[in-house]
Amino acid sequence: MTYIHKRPNWPRLTWDDARLMPMLADIRHRQGRLLGQMEGLGFKLRSEASLTTLTSDVVGSSAIEGEKLDAEEVRSSIARRLGIEYGGTVVASRSVEGIVEMMLDATHRFGEPLTTERLFGWHASLFPTGRSGTRRITVGAWRPAEAGAMQVVSGSIGREKIHFEAPEAPRLDAEMARFLEWFESVRGIDPVLKAAIAHFWFVTIHPFEDGNGRIARAIADMALARADGTADRFYSMSAQIESERNQYYDNLERSQRGDLDITPWLEWFLGCLGRAIDRAQESLAGILHKARMWEQINRSPINERQRKVINRLLDGFEGKLSSSKYAKLAKCSADTALRDIKELLERGILIQEEGGGRSTSYRLIEPDDDFTISIAN
Repeated sequence: MTYIHKRPNWPRLTWDDARLMPMLADIRHRQGRLLGQMEGLGFKLRSEASLTTLTSDVVGSSAIEGEKLDAEEVRSSIARRLGIEYGGTVVASRSVEGIVEMMLDATHRFGEPLTTERLFGWHASLFPTGRSGTRRITVGAWRPAEAGAMQVVSGSIGREKIHFEAPEAPRLDAEMARFLEWFESVRGIDPVLKAAIAHFWFVTIHPFEDGNGRIARAIADMALARADGTADRFYSMSAQIESERNQYYDNLERSQRGDLDITPWLEWFLGCLGRAIDRAQESLAGILHKARMWEQINRSPINERQRKVINRLLDGFEGKLSSSKYAKLAKCSADTALRDIKELLERGILIQEEGGGRSTSYRLIEPDDDFTISIAN
């Protein structure tokens, strides 16, 4: 099998601009429209949207590799590092802190050069104990020759299928030097297209013993941040890739076994990015609803207990809200909870669900409800 990195002209990758430019133009238009919508939300809601996106990105990138992270740990770590107000009290583990540190370095310092030292730092953050699972690996350095051939393999022992074999360790210094020079110096390639090419090129070199996929996606996010011109993230490429994991690996494998024309990979990447933006628009609808709700509610004051409970409901409160749950959330007496709820019902902010007695429950008004929030005198 002749892998792409063994082709005579590697790494002179080629692609068909005529096939890609319409897709790229559409992506750029949708990126601009999304960023424009987010710009109109105000700082607090933009920060909340970016926090949600970054959490999805970190959780999704690890899930692609079969590692399940606690989303609340990830969210807590990101919020603390960015100084975003967050009500959670979960303490993030060392491994979560490491991948969050890498992702924030890639996206919030997107304008700074990508260097060997920076990549070594990312790798050390991913593996703070010097181990991948129970196996000791070389951390903060390219994979050594003694680690053996770097292969992507599936199947049981004796029936293994080799999907890909990376360049030998002695080639890594030269391979990565060429990659980093290209990433920082080559002009004239749209940053979105550069994100797709960089992802493919880096994961083909596979310079580390482990963590190559997560670092490749961080590099792509760095290029996408350059394309957007902002550190704030409002769409998650990694979360979308995770939902299309089989197609992701299939397209990578086909292109790594092919010639130097990687147009099919770039088409898939751009399509996946478009679907990530569509998914972000769905999330944005909830954030816009939240913004509209607060815009109307804030025309007349509500107390801090009510504000706290409404925020919990808007953030996705599980189950139904009862007066006893209200009292628990607001840390108040049952009588106070009932008075608060009555005021919110009168103003049209809450609606009483069908049923009554001890099973009485309430919900927030929804966008589809025919309503006008009343303004108290």
